[in-house]
Amino acid sequence: MASDVYQPSGAETDPAAEKASSPEAGAGDSGAPAQLQAELAALKTELQQSQDRFLRKAAEFENYRKRMEKEKGEAAQLAKSSLLMEFLPVADACDRALESLSNALENGATLEHYREGVRLLHKQIHDVFGRIGVVPVAAQGQPFDPHFHEAVAREEDSEHEENTVTLDLRRGYLFKGRLLRPAQVKVATRPLPKAQAEE
Repeated sequence: MASDVYQPSGAETDPAAEKASSPEAGAGDSGAPAQLQAELAALKTELQQSQDRFLRKAAEFENYRKRMEKEKGEAAQLAKSSLLMEFLPVADACDRALESLSNALENGATLEHYREGVRLLHKQIHDVFGRIGVVPVAAQGQPFDPHFHEAVAREEDSEHEENTVTLDLRRGYLFKGRLLRPAQVKVATRPLPKAQAEE
């Protein structure tokens, strides 16, 4: 019949094959992996930048820590130097006193001259203490205070109240309000009644 159209063998078309080979289908499938790869590359770049920033901050912090330690050490050295400078005149006075000892004995100097020299040295030392904030702990005649006093002896004493410091054996000192060294003291106790004392 005239309406029949001749188709050569092997020319039949498969609808699935046509869909797979169409330009629209190929563009959709290849676009998705390209987009994912672009996003992955962007994330890798961002991660690298974050790591770089972290390493820079860590290095800056380490440098800051080292600088602070160095400055702290230098400040401590400066404080020690300032303190030592205060005591150098006292050391000089001690040197002069020792050098003049032999000459003074030859010239018949009395002990009173040396007593006066020691008084001057003592005053000079305590002047330095006052300038740097060191003050003696009040002890003799004061109530015993374990925060500032160290009792090294107790003795019966009827003239003082119990637990009163009767003798300052080694002076204690405060440095800017904080205890530098406690005073070593002798503390009064009440005398025992005669009956107990005789036993």
